[in-house]
Amino acid sequence: MRTGRRKTILDLTRPMDSLFVPFSNGPYIDPPLKISQWSTIQNEGFRVFRLSMGTQSGTHIDAPSHFLDDGAGLEALSPDEFIGTYFLLKLKDNVTLTDVTELLKPYNGENILFLKTPLNQCAEISLDALQKILSLPPVLLALSGEVTVGNSDAFTFYRVIAKAQKFIVEDLNQHKTDDLPD
Repeated sequence: MRTGRRKTILDLTRPMDSLFVPFSNGPYIDPPLKISQWSTIQNEGFRVFRLSMGTQSGTHIDAPSHFLDDGAGLEALSPDEFIGTYFLLKLKDNVTLTDVTELLKPYNGENILFLKTPLNQCAEISLDALQKILSLPPVLLALSGEVTVGNSDAFTFYRVIAKAQKFIVEDLNQHKTDDLPD
């Protein structure tokens, strides 16, 4: 269950290309990705592109302020939080407190918690199981896949994380996470 001890950079971001899909939930849709040329080598002596997109589209970090008026902003997360070891929690489709307690037995102080669901599946986690995960020291969680809290509204998972003053990296390229060692 525990990994991430090798010295390597894991790039799990989604490419910003023609397959890029903006975040959407029900009738809400983030602004689409637009890339346009701003300056050219011929005119200004250098090339610059203008990038426009919604902040929740593509691989991004949800700071507590995304869901809480008084939550910490992204500037409160130190770049050091992205460097270190991760603890991988492979979540099945229904996750209970008993499951999480068992999965966390080998946890050894890693500074990033990595939650991974089965490819193209949503994992449903109990509220007490999520709170057990959030009771650990790491302030950064990485999420590959989708997780909801059972018997709650669509954003409960994120609000509970925000209330715990944790940050979550999400919308990772889930196909790249298949290669993560166990």
